[in-house]
Formats: sequence, structure tokens, C-alpha cells
Amino acid sequence: MRAVSPRSDSSSPSPLPPKAKDQAKKLTVKEERDARRAAKVAAMVAQQKRQRRNRLIGWISGGVAGAAVIALLAVFIVSNTTPKVDPASIAISDLKTYPGLTANHVSGTVDYTMTPPAGGDHNPVWLNCGVYSEPVPNENAVHDLEHGAVWVTYDPTLVDAAGVASLQSQLPNTYVVLSPFPNLGSPVVASAWGNQVFLTGVDDPRLGEFVTKFWKSASAPEPGAPCTGGVDGPGKVA
Repeated sequence: MRAVSPRSDSSSPSPLPPKAKDQAKKLTVKEERDARRAAKVAAMVAQQKRQRRNRLIGWISGGVAGAAVIALLAVFIVSNTTPKVDPASIAISDLKTYPGLTANHVSGTVDYTMTPPAGGDHNPVWLNCGVYSEPVPNENAVHDLEHGAVWVTYDPTLVDAAGVASLQSQLPNTYVVLSPFPNLGSPVVASAWGNQVFLTGVDDPRLGEFVTKFWKSASAPEPGAPCTGGVDGPGKVA
């Protein structure tokens, strides 16, 4: 009997022909290349978005900064183009003037011709400028006037604590002495070297005019000389 050669099972997969294998390999390489290209495109798109976002932030920040600079320039221009008041042009009603005052340094008590004193001979040591709750020595305070300070005195029986606070708020922080002065004859008196005005109260507008006209005035014998480093009077609070 002739032997019969065995046949392969038809259900088992047949191997791909060489040509099909090459096509499959090429397809896989193409897919990988397309994937890499897509990743590069996505990265470029993301980078462009970041660049646009950064430019937008830069424009906004620059615009805000520019607006701030413009505002500051506007304030600077307005403040510098606003004409300043010439102190010499300020006319103060009922202003008292005392020309020809001597300015000698003396020891002891001085008999001043005006109350409170607005100049004259005085103690060699000046009073430290500031706010006082008690009367200060005339001779030391007058030395401050020689240096261009303004001395504001008030009658403690006519001006209460709120009034004192109001006076302090209207005065500069330097080259000013604010102190009580019993039996003043007026609620408030403002004095500078050789000049004085008696005020009707803490809200008298002439106080501001007086300070503008005479504070650190060049008409004082020694304008700009120190108003600190001297001696404190009693009751110094500021």
C-alpha cells in the first residue's frame, strides 16, 4: 500500500509572504514617523500659544506701568506748574510789626515790650521746637524766632484740648513752638521775629496766612539755624 503524506491543518494561520511583511514594516515606520511629526506640531503650537500669552501679559503690564507713569508725570507737572504763593504778597489783617529789634545773647530774665515776645535779646540757648503742655521760657523761645521759627501761643482758659489738637494739625512739624501762655489777652497769638497777629480762635484763617508768610522766613536774623539740639522746656509732648 502506498503511504499518504500528511497535510497541514488548514485552520492554522499561514505565514505572511515576504512582500506583505515588508508592507507591514513600512506601515509601522510611517505611523511612527507621523506620530513624531504630530508631536512636534503639537509642541510648536503649544510654544506659540505660550509666546502669545507672554506677549499679552507683557502688553498689559506695560500698559499698566505706562498708565502709572503718565499719572505720576501728570501730578508732577500739575504740582510744579501751580504757581507758589509769594510770602511778600500775603497781606494779613491787623498784623503787628516790630522793626529794629536787638538780638543780643543775654542771661537772666528779659523785660519784653510785647506779650508774648516777638523778638529782642534772648538766652544764648534756643528752645527745642515742638509742642508743650506748659508755658516755656520766653528767652529761649525768642531764640527760636531768631532762627526763623513760628511761636504759636494760646490761652489755656480759652482753648481746650480739641482746640490744641486743631492748632497742631495746622502747623508744620518743624520750626514751630506751640505752648500755652496764661493771660494772653486773645485765644491764640502767632509770633515770628518782629511780627505778630492776635487771632480770634483756633479756626482763624490768618493763622495759615501767618505761617505761610513767616515760617522759616529770610527776614529772621538767622534763618535756618537749628531748632533742635537746644534745651527742652517743661511739658514737652511732641
